[in-house]
Amino acid sequence: MAATSSYVLDDYEVDYAPSRSFRTTDPFGQGSLGLISPRLQKTFRNVIDNELTSTAETRQAVDPSTGQPLAEVPVSTQADVDRAVAAGQAAFLEWRERSTDDRAGLLLQFADAIEANQAGLGPLLGRETGKPPQGQAMELFHLGSLIRQMVPLRIEEEVIEETEERKVVRRYLPLGVGVGIVAWNFPMGLAVVKLTAALLAGNTFILKPSPYSPYTALKLGEIAARIFPRGVLQVLSGGDDLGPMFTSHPGVAKISFTGSVATGKKVMAACGAQLKRVTLELGGNDAAIICPDVDLATVVPKIAFLSYVNSGQICLAVKRVYVHESIYDAFLAAFVEAVKSFKVGPATDAEAALGPVQNSMQYAKLQELYGEVSKQGLKVAYKADLPPSLDGKGGFFLPPTEQFGPIVPLMKWSDEEDVIRRANASLMGLGGSVWSADTARAERMTRQLEAGTVWVNSHFEITPNVAFGGFKESGVGVEQGVDGLKGWCNHQSVWVRKGSESAKAFT
Repeated sequence: MAATSSYVLDDYEVDYAPSRSFRTTDPFGQGSLGLISPRLQKTFRNVIDNELTSTAETRQAVDPSTGQPLAEVPVSTQADVDRAVAAGQAAFLEWRERSTDDRAGLLLQFADAIEANQAGLGPLLGRETGKPPQGQAMELFHLGSLIRQMVPLRIEEEVIEETEERKVVRRYLPLGVGVGIVAWNFPMGLAVVKLTAALLAGNTFILKPSPYSPYTALKLGEIAARIFPRGVLQVLSGGDDLGPMFTSHPGVAKISFTGSVATGKKVMAACGAQLKRVTLELGGNDAAIICPDVDLATVVPKIAFLSYVNSGQICLAVKRVYVHESIYDAFLAAFVEAVKSFKVGPATDAEAALGPVQNSMQYAKLQELYGEVSKQGLKVAYKADLPPSLDGKGGFFLPPTEQFGPIVPLMKWSDEEDVIRRANASLMGLGGSVWSADTARAERMTRQLEAGTVWVNSHFEITPNVAFGGFKESGVGVEQGVDGLKGWCNHQSVWVRKGSESAKAFT
């Protein structure tokens, strides 16, 4: 059993026993580090070329549970970006030459180190996102699993043709310096998906977290600096002007962006000016179609959870529920009862299922959306009252209500062709699901849904070995799976003429 250590994280004094002992090479050239257990302190700094760096200007994000400012974080400048890109370019020359197995080994050590620091990262995640402890645990639990399921993936050379005269091979070569720009709802999970694929494919990587939730990302950078060679994995915090510094930088080979459609279009336009590679994972408006033959006792709790998980702040959450008219009233009654059980609370409430909306901008959007309910004459099936301990206390709390938030519409359908048309009548096309005891019928219906991922009797079920992306304005390209790895590569065709006579023919 590893010796118990302790460290201080803001108000929290935490004792923890690291889950694994492991050894790695010190990127600073000082020999073996032994057990890695970085001290996570109140200070938050950029990680550039494995050095913790401060900036002249700082800013503060807001605790969504209280509305109070959090710790100071760096506001990076163009000079910081230039330095990080230069470090990434220098590191790339050596990193790309390492074997995939070697790169995978360091990523596995990174997974171990994240898990060794879960006790400190969890409360920090709660303070920046508002996630209650069970939401913190969900994101943290999946980090190590994401890495461990991705690192076995391999991109193999493909023999396209081979005859006595020639051989044609398809190779996949890393791009160079990649940048991941992530949203505020899963600041660590989104980062880990992008950086793992980029590094495994042989690229170096710079992480730009959201200005709303930069804290855990910066700590991931501190942990990474103890494991990876200099310049391989860097983290820069900043304001709204930081993203454009990366998208316009000639030394950046690819941008992988997760966020809003409006910002994604700006990212794509900026990358297009230099023909920079880009992957966009944007918004969703996922529909769940409920057929009349479902078992309500089984399906309703699942749909309720999949609609409100993380307070609805997930791109793949169910955002529209189409219920067959023959079971609509029973479904709605059961759905309301399920939602009534969801306790709303701050990041410190271990019993809370739903935390606050993460930021004031999103909170205002949801307030405006809710205002449309009365304007359009829609019926409110259920709206909980906030407990007195939360109402008017400065946090961004909304009670679960019957969208990127805890507001879910339930609508009737009777004709299959019509409900498919309504489900597809959106500029978004991220995910969609059909729920039925007749799986053959449900699968046939999913084939008509215009979405990048579709499910039968499930939703929001994704794994790192399966590609994930959207149709229409929900995105460009895919992440995860072998196809996601290939997205971090240049595709190279190699033509080899065999034999001396063939060589003479071209001289």
